[in-house]
Amino acid sequence: MEPIPPDVMVRQVESLSGDLRRLTADTDERIRELLAARRGRTVREVILVGSGDSHHAGQAAELAFRTLGGVRCTPLSTLRFLAYGGTTPAGDDPGQTLVVGVSASGNTPLVVRSLEQARQRGAATLAVTGTQGSRVTTAAEQAVVVDVADRERSPGIRTYQANLLALLLLAVRLGGSPEGDGHVDEIASLGVLIDETLSASRAECRRVAGWCATAEGTMLLGSGPSYGTALYAAAKLVEAAGIGAAGQDVEEWCHVERFAYPVDAPLFVVAPPGRGHDRAAEVAQRAHKLGRRVVAVARPDDEAITAHAAAVLPVPGDVREEFSPLVYHGFASYLAAATAEALGRALFQSDRR
Repeated sequence: MEPIPPDVMVRQVESLSGDLRRLTADTDERIRELLAARRGRTVREVILVGSGDSHHAGQAAELAFRTLGGVRCTPLSTLRFLAYGGTTPAGDDPGQTLVVGVSASGNTPLVVRSLEQARQRGAATLAVTGTQGSRVTTAAEQAVVVDVADRERSPGIRTYQANLLALLLLAVRLGGSPEGDGHVDEIASLGVLIDETLSASRAECRRVAGWCATAEGTMLLGSGPSYGTALYAAAKLVEAAGIGAAGQDVEEWCHVERFAYPVDAPLFVVAPPGRGHDRAAEVAQRAHKLGRRVVAVARPDDEAITAHAAAVLPVPGDVREEFSPLVYHGFASYLAAATAEALGRALFQSDRR
């Protein structure tokens, strides 16, 4: 396999706003058609199943299903779903549980098995994938195919956004609210903020990448939807640069990992306005006092967070917390690519012989 250079990630992330504009209306129409075909069958619980980026997308979308979709929602990794009772139906009618299997390639073996198992147990099933005719599309009763054209060999960036977009639109339409059309327009309009965020953060990502390249470990924190963003961003650093990086819940870091050395290791705090923001600000302040190099992924005027940061990766605009993962994950690709470049590494260790 030829080495995969880091600059592929830059091309991928700079395609995100165009993808969002191109995909939103068609994906929304497909989802509305699928829900109409269910002929009013009630959904009371949604289980989001995936591995890697697909699982991170589920974590990032959970709040939208709960608040905008009005349903119980549980994001599960594939093995947890298969081996530890993920298909227990909600209520007497197992068809009121919708199991959504997410796989960009459409051929992730455990996602296929999860959908098959869910159908055997009577749950409704839906595949979200980027690949028409893939195995998940036949394993599930219904499928949403979000096709990202001109793919390149890369850690998932455009495919991650595409699957996340489909999940958020599904959450909106499950809710059946009169405000649904407005929410869809709100999502489509985020392309402008994505571009502004990338432009504002690129140079600072290159500077902060130097810290990640020389650190013994890097932690990324978030809560709610931003926990999914933190997991995703950590995965990009691992896949691209081969460094030790991990995502963690804001509060859990405060209980455990704050005791880890080295005390000046980079600590990213993903903190959009929302339910967990105040606690994120408190943890950022505490981390700063402990000597951590806090990197705030936040609004530039959010002094509750930025006052304690050694660097700020700014998001220069407002976004609903449920939709914030579409905007707040962009820094990860710039950061991971720059870290790999600083270390002279190719993506996925593809330069190893």
